[in-house]
This record gives sequence, C-alpha cells and structure tokens, in this order.
Amino acid sequence: MAMIVANMAWGLMSPFVKSVVVNSNIDAWTIVAYRVIGATLAFWTASLFIPKERIPFKDLKWLVLGALFGIILNQGVFVLGVSYTSPINASIVTTTLPIIAMIISAFYLKEPVTWKKIGGIIIGATGAIVIILNSSSGKNFGELGMKGILLCFAAQFSYAIYFVFFKKIISRYHSITIMKWMFLFSSFIYLPLTWSNITTIDYTNMPVSVIGQIGFIVLGSTFFSYMMIPIAQKYLRPTVATMYNNVQPVVAAVAAVFMQIDSFGWPKVFAILLVFSGVYLVTTSKAKEDIAKDKAG
Repeated sequence: MAMIVANMAWGLMSPFVKSVVVNSNIDAWTIVAYRVIGATLAFWTASLFIPKERIPFKDLKWLVLGALFGIILNQGVFVLGVSYTSPINASIVTTTLPIIAMIISAFYLKEPVTWKKIGGIIIGATGAIVIILNSSSGKNFGELGMKGILLCFAAQFSYAIYFVFFKKIISRYHSITIMKWMFLFSSFIYLPLTWSNITTIDYTNMPVSVIGQIGFIVLGSTFFSYMMIPIAQKYLRPTVATMYNNVQPVVAAVAAVFMQIDSFGWPKVFAILLVFSGVYLVTTSKAKEDIAKDKAG
C-alpha cells in the first residue's frame, strides 16, 4: 500500500509539473529545488512530533550516500535527461527500474531470478509502454535524444542502487528520521546551484493555481511519497518495491483524462490490466527464503 500511494502521488506529479512550467517562469531545475528544500523543512517539522532518534555518525555517512543515490542523482540526473529528450522517452526509460533492481538484487542480495518474476516485469513494462504510447503526448517521439535517454537510464540505475544497497540501514529507523537527514544533505547540494533562480522569481504575480500545484508537488509528491518509501523498503524485496513504478503512467493517464488533455479507450484499459497483472506476478514470486523452505521441506 505504501508503494501504491507513493507512485500514485508521483504519477499525479507529471501533469502538475508540466502545468507549472507552461504557466509560469519556473523551470524544471527550480521545481527540483522546491521539492528538496520544501521536503527538508517538512520532514524536520514532522520529526518534532515523533520520538527522537539518535543516528550514529557511521550510519549518517551511509545516509549521505543514500541521499546521493536516492535523491540527488536520481532527481537531478533525470531532470537533466528530460531536458535533452522528450518526456515520453523518459517515461519509457523509467519502466527499466524493476529490471535493474532485479539484476542488482540477484548479485548483491542473492535474490532468485525466477521465470515468474521475469514474466511479471515484462508484462508490467509492456503495459506501461502501451499507456505511454497511447497518450496524446506520446504520438510524436521526435528526435531520440540518446544523451537524454542515457541520463534517464542512469537515474533509474542510481535509484535501483538505493533500493537494494540501503534496505538494511533504512529498516533501523523511523521513515521521517531517515528522510529528514537525507533531504537535508540533498539541500546542501541543490540550494547553492538554484539559489539565483529561486530568489529572482516574482512570487507576487504568480497564479494561485501554480502555487497550489507547487504545494502538491512538494508536500504530496515529495514529502508524503518519500515518507512511504522507507516503509515499503522494510517489508518488500527491492524487485517487488520497484515494480510499483509502473503504476505512475497509469495514474498520469487517468489524471490526463480528467484534466481533459487526453482520452480514455480500450488500449489504456488493456494496458492497465497488464501493469497490475505484472505487479501481481512479481509480488507473488518466491523470495530466497521461500525457495530455501521448499528445498528443506
């Protein structure tokens, strides 16, 4: 449920970000800065209402690396990639996340690569791609922008590393405690890079709708979503957790229909069924412990 809610919020973020960029002088880099800095303030405020947890310096060093792979490289490199290629190409690249996570998990966590898991990933990715290709924004690919595609792929690789390698340390602490430190470290990177953009924007003439959309991007698609991720990491294998990434284009497609910027037809219905069928297959695939029990029994 945590991963479903997080990816639903991320799916809603796509049309909101597009609307903000179109209806204001705020660029994508500045939106990333709003997300990181705003979430930092929100997590540190929320931490006042939970039992205080002390994190040893040796674990804080790991959280710096977690922030690097899970926030800084993931968000920053992806935004840079989108600037070189089309959003539709970038969306297709995001469907590779569970595949990368499965490969890394197989080597690092010794998670079994089963035919059921492979089939679920392929079915889910196919459904996500069908949704993207049948959206109004997906009918014209234009230039491939290989540089942008490679950058978007690098962002997925970075996020997969975060899911696999930082599962154990994240399981030790409250999700708010984890994220308040990770976003604080990320702010130290993004704030100097985007300070001039943030301070030169005319906020007095900004439309109320844009302010509301930015508020949702910061609080809904960043603060709330990233609070859900550590919860999911505690209970789900990395391949299973990242599989829910394919929920994003489903939500984005449905949101686009309600915003009257896209239409809904049978291809999308079929694609949605494929996505959730894939998620079901990967979720119900056997973990390493299950296979060991079968052999023992």
